[in-house]
Amino acid sequence: MLAAMKLPPGLSRVAAAALAWLFLATAALAHASLTATEPRDGAVVPTAPTTLALSFSEPVSPLALKLVKPDGSAVALERFSLRDRTVEIEVPPDLSAGTHALSWRVVSEDGHPVAGSIVFSIGSPSGSSYAGEEIDWQVRATLWLGRIALYAGLFFGVGGVFALNWFLQGARAGLRFIAATLAIGLAGTALSAGFQGLDALGVPLSALAEPRLWSTGLETSFGRTVVVMTAALALAGVALVSRRQQVARWTSLLALIAGSLALSLSGHASAADPQWLMRPSVFLHAIAITLWVGALVPIARLLRAGHAHALKALHRFSVFIPFSVAVLVAAGIVLLVVQVGQPSALLATAYGNIFLVKLALLLILFALAAINRWVLTDRVETGDQGAARYLVRSIAAETLLVLLVFGVAASWRFTPPPRALVTVAAEPASVHIHGEKAMAEVTITPGRPGPVEASALIMAGDFSALDPKEVTLVFSNPSAGVGDIKRKASKATDGTWRTSDLLLPLPGLWKIRLDILISDFEITRIEGEIQIGP
Repeated sequence: MLAAMKLPPGLSRVAAAALAWLFLATAALAHASLTATEPRDGAVVPTAPTTLALSFSEPVSPLALKLVKPDGSAVALERFSLRDRTVEIEVPPDLSAGTHALSWRVVSEDGHPVAGSIVFSIGSPSGSSYAGEEIDWQVRATLWLGRIALYAGLFFGVGGVFALNWFLQGARAGLRFIAATLAIGLAGTALSAGFQGLDALGVPLSALAEPRLWSTGLETSFGRTVVVMTAALALAGVALVSRRQQVARWTSLLALIAGSLALSLSGHASAADPQWLMRPSVFLHAIAITLWVGALVPIARLLRAGHAHALKALHRFSVFIPFSVAVLVAAGIVLLVVQVGQPSALLATAYGNIFLVKLALLLILFALAAINRWVLTDRVETGDQGAARYLVRSIAAETLLVLLVFGVAASWRFTPPPRALVTVAAEPASVHIHGEKAMAEVTITPGRPGPVEASALIMAGDFSALDPKEVTLVFSNPSAGVGDIKRKASKATDGTWRTSDLLLPLPGLWKIRLDILISDFEITRIEGEIQIGP
């Protein structure tokens, strides 16, 4: 991009800094995460549970639920209800003793399928033939390639058509490349609907011809992206072949708007809160990327051919690009703050690691662009044909680097952003403890190691009201060598008993006991276990 710009030194530095966040909005990315289950994963319950429940960090839509019994047979769980972020599942009749596996596959708000399983035992654990969910690398490869094709169609294809009509003002340069990327984008976008269905239902690539896969893929939020992106690529094709300049110009503008809108309809960033800020940020960020990438090949072809319009096209682009850079800066900052949150997440999460790889590629790209701008561009404008040839080769190298960045950015499809992980970490852990004389709903916030707040809603064993004189919470983790941690609770205005002076140093399964002083002469104790996440 910088090769095609002639900006004041200060603005050039701003542009280079802004481009560090170039592809953040095009990440694939918030995955819903499982936050609580009933029964809890690994639990051993004396009798068959009366309900099965899965709670997630965001609303989900179930795609497939099944229960694998101790003998290895599986039963589909088709009767369930959605309550906010919780899927409540009707328990099949006559569950036998032994270990059961509840396998689930849901689709989150960002359109990405998420799968997993929990194991619980009735009576006592037994052997189980359930091996759990395996990653289908063929399906992942097709999803990755489909996303790259979609990016190429939008940024090179739609962007190229827009550049022809607005920066080159009708000069026909790079037509074959633009037409090819539009075709690749159209094929990749269409096939991505089927690939999404494969991933959603957890079936192999050989099932791609089944109609249910395509309908499932289109029913996710990514389906909206497929429909709108297809329309954008078709509009760009119309603009490319149109012989009427005004029709081509305005059709290419509509294609640019539709393609950028398509990216804001699904994905990690578009699903994040606040959506009134995030979706426009994705939209504007995508427009800025398309304007830059789309102009690379047409301008390089003009320079290579020595076309009379080449220097004029460079000038038009350099006049317009500062406004695009300003949009990149503003949208990039918003997306960075919301998606990554803390700088430490860049090293501590897979999402951050992918971003660092992408950033390394961008730094190489920036170095090339700096050479183009400060060494070659001025010489080209003075008529130096040798410099023009070097500039064309350098722009070709920039184009290859952009393709590599596409490949890295497409990998975000398989990683949750740090902000989603923070949301999961902040989720509380809870447990119901039932005794003969008293019972309690205990909640630990957040449900992870460190300083936490514990609250308990106390009732009588028959569900009637109970007003204890005193409540003490006792935590221990014998397997980790942690003895009793006792904290007296105080009664809050909402009737719950709370203590905030509590530190749980380790993750894992903690034993919890409540010493409930019912009267001056009567105390009852109830015990349970609660899972503290990593």
